[in-house]
Formats: sequence, structure tokens, C-alpha cells
Amino acid sequence: MTSETKTAGESADYEAAADTSPQAVASFDEHHHGVGHKIQHTLHQTPSLVPLIVLVLSITAFGIMLGSKFFSPFALTLILQQVQIVGIVAAAQSIVILTAGIDLSVGAIMVLSSVVMGQFTFRYGLPVEVAVACGLLCGTICGYINGFLVAVVKLPPFIVTLGMWQIVLATNFLYSANETIRSQDIAKTAPLLQLFGNKVNIGGAIFTYGVIFLVLLVLVLAYVLRQTAWGRHVYAVGDDPEAAQLSGVQVKKVLISVYMLSGLICAFAGWAMIGRIGSVSPTSGQLANIESITAVVIGGISLFGGRGSILGSLFGALIVGVFTLGLRLLGADAQWTYLLIGLLIIAAVAVDQWIRKVSV
Repeated sequence: MTSETKTAGESADYEAAADTSPQAVASFDEHHHGVGHKIQHTLHQTPSLVPLIVLVLSITAFGIMLGSKFFSPFALTLILQQVQIVGIVAAAQSIVILTAGIDLSVGAIMVLSSVVMGQFTFRYGLPVEVAVACGLLCGTICGYINGFLVAVVKLPPFIVTLGMWQIVLATNFLYSANETIRSQDIAKTAPLLQLFGNKVNIGGAIFTYGVIFLVLLVLVLAYVLRQTAWGRHVYAVGDDPEAAQLSGVQVKKVLISVYMLSGLICAFAGWAMIGRIGSVSPTSGQLANIESITAVVIGGISLFGGRGSILGSLFGALIVGVFTLGLRLLGADAQWTYLLIGLLIIAAVAVDQWIRKVSV
């Protein structure tokens, strides 16, 4: 058999096979997902929805039980005043947790920054504006050290910030000599330190500058995280740092900037705390790290990083505030507040795990 005859035969076989083969384009069976899957997908797309629903339901429940006693403008704005410090620190904690990290030093950085502002004003006689700037710089430097150790030295965030918590806490007490600067002295000499404690009355609702700052901070961070390249890089690093690095994201710079911003926000929280309590006390705000993590977790931000909304942390802080004030007005034992908050934390993590299973 010649090569031409063989080639002609193969060509005929190919054409015959092509004529008898199916002409339809490959298709895949369409899976019709149930209601549960749709709910999971919605919650994955809008992680702040769950804490918002819990917040609305808790306000409604306490409103029904307490009536106008709870639904008054004074009571509702009192909740905002009570959670303003935790809310600001929770915003700092949120951006760190979004990178799959954690910052246990936020409370200590907040207190040290406030002590620096007070001591620089009263011990060294610096202008209060300079003292405030030094306090803000102090918080930022502490954040930079955390970020450098995590991003460059490659130490685990939990260990780094646990160590920094102890170091900053000890520095705070050693530097301040455990000395409290009285509210009267601040009001007389350096009222700027109490700026965030100033109040604005709007229709019977009392808002402090600290509350206004908290709301503006959350709105700005929400915009930056969702609408800027830096914000998208934060989510990318939290979701998969290796993939982010391969995509051109400068992971080290992002992590360092996140911890520096967290430190700066904590310093603002320290300034706001002076306005809230009136004095500069080295013993105040010691539980801010735990309270901020509580607000973040209840707010639906995943501890595994890469998923969540900064608005959720605000809702989480407000939920804690609603339960605290509502149970207090009902005359319940304070331990019930901790019990319910503990249940909310476990439920929030369980919901997060449930949502993550269908994110693929």
C-alpha cells in the first residue's frame, strides 16, 4: 500500500467519524441551590449583615421590655458614648485581623499614648499640641515595631503583640510612676486633651466629639478598604499572602502599614479616653484588647483573615453596649452580660465557619 493510499484512507475515516459525532456544545448540569445556600452566599457577600440583624433584634427586644426608658434619645446615645473607646480600638483591631493577624497590644498602646500626651504637657511643660502629636507618634512607632517583627522578621502576630503588650504595659507604669493627672488640672491647663469629651446636643440626643470621631473613622476606613488599591491589598494579604505576593502585592509593606495605622488609631483612642474619663490614668483601659477582639468577632470579621467589614466591628461594639445597658436597666446581675456576650462570640465564630464552607 502506497503512502498516498494510506493517507486517503485515514482522511476518509476522520471525515466519517466527524459526521457521526455529536454536534452539541459541551454543557454542564445546572445545580439549583436551596434557600440555605443562597443565605450563606448572601452572608459571605455582606459579612456585616449578621451583626446588623442581631443589633436591630436586640434593640427591639430591650425596647419592648423597657419601653421609653430604653428608646429615649438619651439612652441610645449613652450606648454610643459608652462604646466609643472600644469602637475606636476595634477599628484598629479590625484592619489587623483582616490580614489574618491579631494585635493584643492595642489597649496598652492606647494607654501609653495617653500617658505620653499628659506627661509631655505637665512634666516637661511642652505645648499641648506638641504633646498630642508626640502621643500620636508614640502609638505609630509601637505599631511599626509590631509590623516590622511580623512582616520582616516573620514572627507570629500573636507572639509579637503578646510580648509588645507586656513591654508597653511595663513601660507605661515605669514612665508614669503610676501617677494620675487629675481632671481639674487638665481642664485648667490643657483643655485640648479633653477635646473628645466635649458634647453636642442634637434634639435631646447627646453626642460627644469622641462618638463623632468614631463614626467618621469607621466610614473613612470602610471606604478605603473597599474602594482603594491599598484596601484591596489588605484583603488579599489576609486571604492568601503567597498568592498576593505572586500577584505583585508588596506584602511586607502592606503589613507594616496596617500595624502602623493600627497604632495611630490606638493613639487617637488614648486621646479620646482622656476626654471620656477626664483624667490621664495609667491604669485605665487595660481590657481594651479583649473588648476590641470581642467586638470584631461578634461583628463578623473572620479571624482567619480576608473577609469582613469594618462596619461589622462597629455593630459588634454596639451589640455589647446594648446588652450591657439593657440588662443594667432591667436590674439583672452583671454576670448575665458576660454570659450572653460569651454565647454571642461562640455563635459568631460558628456562623463564620458555616459561611466559609460555601464560599467556594
